[in-house]
Amino acid sequence: MNTVLWIVQSLLAVVFLASGVVKSIAGKERLIATGQTGVAPYPIGFIRVIAACEIVGALGLIVPLATGIAPLLTPLAAVGLAIIMIGAAFSHLSLGEWKQALTVNLILFLLCLFVALGRILGW
Repeated sequence: MNTVLWIVQSLLAVVFLASGVVKSIAGKERLIATGQTGVAPYPIGFIRVIAACEIVGALGLIVPLATGIAPLLTPLAAVGLAIIMIGAAFSHLSLGEWKQALTVNLILFLLCLFVALGRILGW
């Protein structure tokens, strides 16, 4: 199970790192044009804060457990990213984007919870 958790953590880290980097450098219009439509209702400052949270969360999924330094931060990072996915789902729902909210956001949310529970319970 440890191997499965590492694979899921790595995939989540790549997804959230990529999303965070794009949100930190692209303008709001560019984000919407490339499919990140959930940012539409928010000012660019808020989008940049979410970007920073995604980048820190991605690092938190890997670095603490890999180094053995404060490994409790790994499940906490997973919970934090799951919370971001709740917000993302509500953002998409408010825009009438049911399909995206119920697929991408839900899958990422569940994977984050899987990592958090797996690491807390020592699977």
